[in-house]
Amino acid sequence: MLTFFNGPARRNCDGVSRRSFLKVGALSLGGLALPEALRLQAQGAVSPSGRAKSVIMICLEGGPSHVDMYDLKPGAPAEIRGEFRPIRTNVPGIQICEHLPRQARLADKFSLVRSVTWQEVEHQRMEIFTGYPTKERRPAFGSFVSRMARGRDEMLPKFVSLSGAHRAVAEAEQPLYAGAQHRAFVPTDQGLKSLESSRQVDLSRLRSRKELLGALDTLRRDVDASGEMGALDAFTGKALDMVTGGRARMAFDLSDEKPEILDRYRAAGNRFLCNGGTEFWDWEAFVRARRLVEAGVPFVSMEVGSWDNHANIFKDLRVELPIYDLCLSALLTDLSERGLDKDVCVIVWGEFGRSPRVDGGGRGHHPGAGFALFAGGGLRMGQVVGATDARGERPITRAYTPQNILATLYHVLGIDPSATIPDPGGRPQYVLDDREPVAELI
Repeated sequence: MLTFFNGPARRNCDGVSRRSFLKVGALSLGGLALPEALRLQAQGAVSPSGRAKSVIMICLEGGPSHVDMYDLKPGAPAEIRGEFRPIRTNVPGIQICEHLPRQARLADKFSLVRSVTWQEVEHQRMEIFTGYPTKERRPAFGSFVSRMARGRDEMLPKFVSLSGAHRAVAEAEQPLYAGAQHRAFVPTDQGLKSLESSRQVDLSRLRSRKELLGALDTLRRDVDASGEMGALDAFTGKALDMVTGGRARMAFDLSDEKPEILDRYRAAGNRFLCNGGTEFWDWEAFVRARRLVEAGVPFVSMEVGSWDNHANIFKDLRVELPIYDLCLSALLTDLSERGLDKDVCVIVWGEFGRSPRVDGGGRGHHPGAGFALFAGGGLRMGQVVGATDARGERPITRAYTPQNILATLYHVLGIDPSATIPDPGGRPQYVLDDREPVAELI
């Protein structure tokens, strides 16, 4: 594996390091790691008509404050409403935080679900990336997509995790019984060099190596009793095709992007002061996510920012919200201008909301209420779904769980969440137990 660091270390309140680093399985003379990350032959679900749809999932790591971003309570007491005021959007009746003015001008391009609830109270990604709490360990959403999505370009992975080397994300995005061949592909600038040939490994050597590996694959299949070896050998040839063809590498490469497009995302820079230190903001991930879905990757996940605001929440958000506003608005505008907004669904959420009451200058963890922002994908846009009480503490309308959110994304992708996959004990398990999507969006 190739690894490099692209930002300073940071920690949430639970002590988990947030050093931003990425790594990728690389092609080396000693063995192929790349095939382990790819399953490029579909196995199930449906074959969408027209252009296949894609999903970009953006996790606001640390738990974004719903009552300071998208569900403000201006009539509540000061210790509840905080320091920010709501502003109007271009959709009558919808208001969001004053520090999100760009999104306010694009409110017709997204919908807010204000009645999301979670089970976990500590920092984790399980409910975000699987729909289930940690104790129930299920395969990652992206792994199911990799296994079940059809009608895709076989020269590209189906599940790309732009933050998949972070410990909590890597743990939550495990394929488990969905199959090791459906684990996330985790790319980096440095690691992507493994997707192109070099003077040390020219095409003729790669072709000879492919023939040798084919013979070894036959031998390994003969001795494999569990079937797991298929994750290692079945896609070696496809990985070599990606190396020699270069199409996968190009999907990650920003060098041919017009400067004026990149300026939309990078205008605010990539570092900011938050939580008592210098934080890293990966604006490039937004551009890469757009390039990947434009190329045909069905699912891309990423996480950005540091939203664990137990102190100085309003000072920190005054810095972080404009950067987030800039990048998300740039992404939605970019997708719209390229005619991709109906085919690409962007989902933004975190592992929970924040406590309505300000305590010690910040807000605590609050799984009882939070938001999910949906944009595009053929869903109904320009609306607010659900509502919380006067304090933003709990939903007063139907509560939607992470499984309902993921069911909505499966709907976008044309995947049936009632499909079953055998677990390690051979028992069939549904993709989701609660398979009802957010009805107002469909």
